Amino acid sequence: MAGGAREVLTLQLGHFAGFVGAHWWNQQDAALCRPTDAKEPPGELCPDVLYRTGRTLHGQETYTPRLILMDLKGSLSSLKQEGGLYRDKQLDAAIAWQGKLTTHKEELYPKNPYLQDLLSAEGVLSSDGTWRVKSIPNGKGLPPFTNGRTPKPVMPTEGSIRVWSDFLRVHLHPRSICMIHKYNHDGEAGRLEAFGQGESILKEPKYLEELEDRLHFYVEECDYLQGFQILCDLHDGFSGLGAKAAELLQDEYSGRGIITWGLLPGPYRLGELQKNIYRLLNTAFGLVHLSAHSSLVCPLSLGGSLGLRPEPPVSFPLLQYDAALPFHCGAILATALDTVTVPYRLCSSPVSMVHLADMLNFSGKKVVSAGATIPFPLVPSQSLPDALMQLGEATPWTPLSACGDPSGTCCFAQSVVLRGLDRARHTSQLTPGTPLPSPLHACTTGEEVLAQYLQQQQPRVRSSSHLLLTPCKVVPPYPSLFSSSLSQHGSVLDGLPTGTAVESIPVLGALCSSSSLNRALGDLAKDLSKLDLRRWASFMDAGVEQDDLEETLQELRSLAQCYESGGGRLVD
Repeated sequence: MAGGAREVLTLQLGHFAGFVGAHWWNQQDAALCRPTDAKEPPGELCPDVLYRTGRTLHGQETYTPRLILMDLKGSLSSLKQEGGLYRDKQLDAAIAWQGKLTTHKEELYPKNPYLQDLLSAEGVLSSDGTWRVKSIPNGKGLPPFTNGRTPKPVMPTEGSIRVWSDFLRVHLHPRSICMIHKYNHDGEAGRLEAFGQGESILKEPKYLEELEDRLHFYVEECDYLQGFQILCDLHDGFSGLGAKAAELLQDEYSGRGIITWGLLPGPYRLGELQKNIYRLLNTAFGLVHLSAHSSLVCPLSLGGSLGLRPEPPVSFPLLQYDAALPFHCGAILATALDTVTVPYRLCSSPVSMVHLADMLNFSGKKVVSAGATIPFPLVPSQSLPDALMQLGEATPWTPLSACGDPSGTCCFAQSVVLRGLDRARHTSQLTPGTPLPSPLHACTTGEEVLAQYLQQQQPRVRSSSHLLLTPCKVVPPYPSLFSSSLSQHGSVLDGLPTGTAVESIPVLGALCSSSSLNRALGDLAKDLSKLDLRRWASFMDAGVEQDDLEETLQELRSLAQCYESGGGRLVD
């Protein structure tokens, strides 16, 4: 296995998953496209874990995400389902019917000005309809940034972004996009609203065979497949589709890791009763079924609650965002995701998906919560020990799993990643002989500083930590969410704001198994038990029986009991 990337295949299911995924892939792409004159750290993350190499019919090398994406009719805007890099002969063969054909032509969506500008910088569309990419010196990613006369790109605005494909800057393989044409993205009719609807999609031979064919295509070219990561909407019918997809993966690829990220958009409005009830039901069914078929499940949301009680969205001291905009929420969650997934994407000494899951999900605890500090607050004169001391004893990250305030909860196990700090700042820079402010200032490496800090915060807790030089890229089309007090590379400035755009940031991210999930899952079960299902017959008509609801309720209560306090360390 030495020398080979341990590949991961990503499944992206749903429209909000599309927003998170588009930001995620844009950030991966930005990490590949380093400025030629920048002082970048050596490659710590292996892009081959997420990307695959290929070749067009014209012999041009490509580097595209190892991705299967499912969304509804109307969600692609101007993006072509087959992508723009090359045509797939096997897809062409699928329409080899020689009989009479009737053509129904839909009105074309106007291309977002940002993507028009981006494509003109990357290549040209030849007369035969083939997209010809400009030469790529290293064979990976887009051409490097230049400081020459390249025109400044058009910036996407919130008003110009309708769907996730409006700001996706990454070319996809023809086998990536799988459209579900029986349901609509727009309008009130024909929506994928209920868990049972999503389950039924993969019971249809057409969609099941299409997914299986794409899985086999990607899996068979992998040398050391470590597993699958599923980005899945929890609030709508995609929770059922995700659960069925996870079951398929568990059956066909036993022994591989399956880590599911259950995505929920921003806080909901009280006036939308049916939508809120469906959100509750889909989330409950989704978490129970996904945890049954995944190695690990992590809800991701900027909301404060999984249940019906509305809670304000989480806040970040150095970010200003609109929780009602998927474009903003998706960017923040993608940044957290890009950080907490670091352990199984490392070039050296990577932790496999299975190992990460085993470390966190002992004693039946297959659901974990996420948290992040975006950006990690560090002033130019500070060292890592100084910054960690400044955080005090409070939980150092903002919760991102709609589990409420973590104060007063117990932690059982955690995986923590801190990225984006220069090596010179990893340890104390105090003059020899100066009294040490804390034991952290005596540590000789940054890894030791972080590990000792976590041990102080969470004694007797199973803990894993990683410290990386590589920051998180936040270049356009990442939205401008950052405080004006941040530098170009995310440091907190001592003086007046410079007005410089933030391009990269340090981030602290964590996955935790804690008793906060006892409260969150328990409250979800309480809300579910209070429902009068006679009022929501339409949800049951979608393929869910009364017995299924009772079983889900019992499973949810059992899952919550796994996280009762005892044996962990109390979080201040």
